[in-house]
Amino acid sequence: MGFFDFMTEDIAIDLGTANTLIIHDGKVVVDSPSIVARDRSTGKIIAIGKQASLMQGKTHENIKTIRPLKDGVIADFEASEQMIKEFIKNIPNIKKRFFSPSLRMVICIPSGITEVEKRAVIDSAEHMNAKEIYLIHEPMAAAIGIGIDIMQPKGNMIIDIGGGTTEIAVIALGGIVCDKSVKVAGDVFTSDITYYMRTQHNLYIGERTSEKVKIQVGAATEDLETPPEDMLVQGRDLLSGKPKQVQVSFREISKALDKSILRIEDAVMETLSKTPPELAADIYNTGIYLAGGGSMLRGLDKRLSRKTDLPVYVAEDPLRAVVRGTGIALKDIEKYQNVLMK
Repeated sequence: MGFFDFMTEDIAIDLGTANTLIIHDGKVVVDSPSIVARDRSTGKIIAIGKQASLMQGKTHENIKTIRPLKDGVIADFEASEQMIKEFIKNIPNIKKRFFSPSLRMVICIPSGITEVEKRAVIDSAEHMNAKEIYLIHEPMAAAIGIGIDIMQPKGNMIIDIGGGTTEIAVIALGGIVCDKSVKVAGDVFTSDITYYMRTQHNLYIGERTSEKVKIQVGAATEDLETPPEDMLVQGRDLLSGKPKQVQVSFREISKALDKSILRIEDAVMETLSKTPPELAADIYNTGIYLAGGGSMLRGLDKRLSRKTDLPVYVAEDPLRAVVRGTGIALKDIEKYQNVLMK
């Protein structure tokens, strides 16, 4: 190990639309909402991550909250760069260093990403003092994170439902055989709920409240074995303008989300129909794996299983499956070099 190696820190980043996770020294050191609060008059960043997310929907005109990533890709270049810089700066081991080390990074990207969007990720990383940058496709990282041996000549199907995109991929021999990326995921579920509350209950609620409703009473089907309790939702009455509260049940939310989940189902069916027969035979035996925050929606596994007639398994700790896989690939760059892109 040379002096240069001592100067280099390895980090794995899952740059997500909703959450950014970073692994350093084999453990998750950052797990924060991908959101930045900026002072409009000075252009300075006032808060990132959890602090900034608390400000969402509650700001005055001098403060603006920005979500720098949209549909899994960088939408606001400057804000995303500042956000990642801050996150990295706050990693305990790097914070202690006298001067900032050069970095070796593995960053996760959606499989449907364009060359221009890829460039944006690489440029961002280079600005952060990254000397070696590797990219890995999300479904691939998710598969590694779930514990699938991706190098085998055996087909596995992964569905990664994040904040901005749902990535569906069939993987064999360390490569993606067929994949589909749809822009229906957690964020769309959230806006479906906002729309439903507005049209069905005349209740105007903010993004953070919708997100809460999704987590507490969200469901993909109306027949759940252990249904969650009804939830009281507060917002503003659209007719009278007064603050009011409404009680909602998981059945209502499953109605609100139905159209979006249908789109995910269709994409899954389409991917299955493009799968080569030998791999389809493997998938018949192994089933389908779900990862990403969206996979935690109650009853979604059951609903997809009904639709595909295949067993569907949710990864353990699905929110971290992708970053875990990215971290494993970073640890063993030699082994995964065919999977990683320079």
